[in-house]
Amino acid sequence: MTTTTTNVTDLYPTRGATEVATPRQDPVVWGSPDTPGPVSQGDLQALDRDGFLAIDQLIGPDEVEVYQRELERLTTDPAIREDERSIVEPQSKEIRSVFEVHRISEVFAKLVRDERVVGRARQILGSDVYVHQSRINVKPGFGASGFYWHSDFETWHAEDGLSNMRTISVSIALTENYDTNGGLMIMPGSHKTFLGCAGATPKDNYKKSLQMQDAGIPSDEALTKMASEYGVKLFTGKAGSATWFDCNCMHGSGDNITPFPRSNVFIVFNSVENTAVEPFSAPIRRPDFIGARDFTPVR
Repeated sequence: MTTTTTNVTDLYPTRGATEVATPRQDPVVWGSPDTPGPVSQGDLQALDRDGFLAIDQLIGPDEVEVYQRELERLTTDPAIREDERSIVEPQSKEIRSVFEVHRISEVFAKLVRDERVVGRARQILGSDVYVHQSRINVKPGFGASGFYWHSDFETWHAEDGLSNMRTISVSIALTENYDTNGGLMIMPGSHKTFLGCAGATPKDNYKKSLQMQDAGIPSDEALTKMASEYGVKLFTGKAGSATWFDCNCMHGSGDNITPFPRSNVFIVFNSVENTAVEPFSAPIRRPDFIGARDFTPVR
């Protein structure tokens, strides 16, 4: 199938009349064994098999404090709250996410450029990389809502125009992740199958989906089948720990009804050899602060 707007073969059809499962057409680890970087060959093999890689401590306690202070500054700044890049919880009216944080904040921009971070992305993707998306996620205690099961690539392909699965995300914990405060859950191995979801993409879908997802949601039947096949892994860890995960992992997180907040910084690196074209299954592109159109490599 070839899209009429991009003349690029659509390897992963989605948002049609029915759900369609497509075997993955791309590598998970694009770098060769000789590609330099901080990830061991054993960890790369685990990433290829499971779709994720957990790191007990990516940044140290002193660094965590710096990022926590910056997160607090951003989420309490009235100007940031009024910025279109800030997403507010529909019920509590508290800030849920701040997008393009590496452009808003030099503190987080330095984190993106940190070789412990971008070096892993280059090694995994086998090329220079740029930031497709960045954000801080704030999940305070007592009722912050979660993110329903989804594949990020399904959205980035359908609505942002990423052709191939050559994209890796890292979630760095800025507060402790318990097994009770709405932590990240992934179905190990689910990244090897692309689940094309049913239903057309509404215009300006992003305005609703960033608060509560609708389009691009798998059916209960598909999720039940995948969970039965792959299981579910819940990630816990101290502040400063990190989870790298493939763009096609089926993942989500629950509500946080504990008193313990869960906040993280989330960075998406895409290969400069996989830059966005026109959306494959949406009437218009999402804004640049959600799906970047500046493909400048991170240096």
